[in-house]
Amino acid sequence: MPKVLCVKRETQGLDELPWKFPESVEVIEAASLPQAVQLLEQNRFQAVYWHLHPDENESICRIFQSCTILDTMPDGVALLDDKKVIVRANQRLTSWFENQTLVGLNFYQAIGQPNILGPEPSPLSTALARQANCSATLQVNERYYDLNVAPVVLATDTSGEENVHLIVTLRDSTKATLQRQKLEALRQAGIALADLRPEEIFEMDVDHRIDLLKDNILHYTKDLLNFDVVEIRLVEQQTNRLVPLLSVGIDSEVSKMPLFASAEGNGVTGFVAATGNSYLCEDTTHDPLYLDGLIGAKSSLTVPLIYHDEVIGSFNVESPEIGAFDESDLRFVESFARDIAVALNTLELLAAQQTNAAQQSVEAIHAAVAIPVDEVLNDTVHVIESYIGHDPDVVKRLRSILQNARDIKQVIQKVGQKLAPAEALPAGVQIDLRPALKDKRILVIDADSQVRTSAHNLLDRYGCIVETAHEGKEAILMVRNCGPEHAYDAIISDIRLPDIGGYDLLMQLKEVLEQPPLILMTGFGYDPGHSIVKARKAGLRAGAVLYKPFRLDQLLNIVESIVQPEIVPTSQVRS
Repeated sequence: MPKVLCVKRETQGLDELPWKFPESVEVIEAASLPQAVQLLEQNRFQAVYWHLHPDENESICRIFQSCTILDTMPDGVALLDDKKVIVRANQRLTSWFENQTLVGLNFYQAIGQPNILGPEPSPLSTALARQANCSATLQVNERYYDLNVAPVVLATDTSGEENVHLIVTLRDSTKATLQRQKLEALRQAGIALADLRPEEIFEMDVDHRIDLLKDNILHYTKDLLNFDVVEIRLVEQQTNRLVPLLSVGIDSEVSKMPLFASAEGNGVTGFVAATGNSYLCEDTTHDPLYLDGLIGAKSSLTVPLIYHDEVIGSFNVESPEIGAFDESDLRFVESFARDIAVALNTLELLAAQQTNAAQQSVEAIHAAVAIPVDEVLNDTVHVIESYIGHDPDVVKRLRSILQNARDIKQVIQKVGQKLAPAEALPAGVQIDLRPALKDKRILVIDADSQVRTSAHNLLDRYGCIVETAHEGKEAILMVRNCGPEHAYDAIISDIRLPDIGGYDLLMQLKEVLEQPPLILMTGFGYDPGHSIVKARKAGLRAGAVLYKPFRLDQLLNIVESIVQPEIVPTSQVRS
C-alpha cells in the first residue's frame, strides 16, 4: 500500500483538508516540519502533502525539495532543533562520523565532542541567541572542519512564538588547515633562522653562525617539510659559480660537481639560478635538464633563493619516488626559501659589518703606527751612516732596530689581511685584485706628510709594503741600508724635494742601484729645469711619470709597470 506523508496543523483533521485521501493510501500525519523531516528519514513515501499557511509554503517547499539534494552535496549538512538536537543529517555527514543514528543526538555529541578553535567559541548558541549566521573551525581528532550555522524559522506555534531551527554545514578543511599551520610553522622557522641575539653575535664568529644556520635549515627541512635530501648552493657573483653551502643525502662526488648559474648545461640547479624560476621535476629519468644528484632519485624540486629581486642561490630537494612533490610542496619550499635568503643576507651583513669593523681597526692602528715607524727607520739610517767605521756592535744593533721596525709594519699588515680579507667584503665594495702588487716594497718620498700618509692608505690595501722619506738625502740612506731582502721594487718621488730635484735624485740613485725603479710625480706643466726630459735621457723608465692630480688606477698601473716591466700601463700619461 502506497504511503503519503501529510503535513498539517495539529488541530486539523484529515476530513477537514481540501484533499480527500482514498482508502487505498496509507496516510502518515506530521504536525510540524521537524517531525516530517524525521519521518522522511525513517520511511519511504510516494508523496508528500502539506496544508499550512500560504506564507510558509515557499520555504517549506524548498526545504522538502532539498532533502534529496542534500545527500549529493560534498559538505556535511544537518538540521538542528532549538535544543541543538539533530533532526536531519545528510549522507556525507553520516559517513564522516560513521554513525547511522546521528538523528536524535546532540550535535556536538554526535560528531565526537569537537575542539572549537574559533573565531566564535559557542557558534550554535550564538546563532540561536542572535538569530544570525555564525561560523567557527572545529577539530575532531586529527581532522578539521569549517562550521557554518544559519538559523531558520520553520514554523510558529499556537502561542505566536517562532520555532527556530539551525541549518549546520560542515566542510572538511583538514588539508587547507594543515597547510596554514605548516606555513605558519615555516614562517616562525624563518624568523628563527635570521634571529641574531646579541649574546650569540658576541660569542660566535661568522663561521659559527653559518654552521648554526645550516643546522636550522636542515632541522626545519626535515621536521616541517619532511625532506631528507637537501642541497643549497650560493651564486658567486664574480664568477657566477654555484658554490655548495649545504648538501645532505646527495652523492658526495655529485655535490662537488662544478655548476654555474646558466640555463644550459648546468642541470636544473643552474637553470633555476639563471632564470629565477622554480622547477618541479616529476620524473628525473625523462627530464633533459636533470643531472644525477641523489643515487636513485626519481623526482626533485628546485627553487631560487631571491633577495631584493636578485638570485643569490638555489634550494633543491629530491626524492626516490616519482611524482613525490606537488604544487603544495612548491609553495612551502618557495616560502621557506624566501626566509633562507633573508637569513643568508643577514649573515652577509653581519660578516660585512665585522669585516668593516676589523678593517677600520687595522687601518686606525696602521695609520697611528705607519708614519712613526717610518720616522724610526729614517732616524736609524741617519745614525747608522754616522756610526759606520766607528763601533760595529752599535751598527749591528741599529740594523736590528731597522729589521724590527719593518717587521712591526708587516705584522700589522698580515693581521689586517687575516681579520678583514678582501673576499669577505661585499661584492659592491671589493677592491680590484692586483696580484702584481702583493708584497712589493715601495718607497715614497715627499715633504708633505699628507702625501706620505695617503701613500700608506692607498697602497697598503693592495698588499704593498710602504716606507716613506721626507727628502732626497734621507731616501738615498734608506735605499743604501735596506739590504737585498728589503730592496725596493718601486721608488715614488715628488719632482721637487726640499734638498734635491727629480733628475739629481735619479743620478744619485744610479750610484747605488744599477737601474733605479724611480717614478716621478709632478703637477701639470711643472718641470723646473726640464728635470723630466733630462731624467728620461738619463734612463728614467718609459711611462714612469705621474701628473698631479692623478687617479688611483693611474698610480696602480704605473707601479705595476715598474715592479713588473712586462706590464704596460693602461693609463695615458703626459709626455
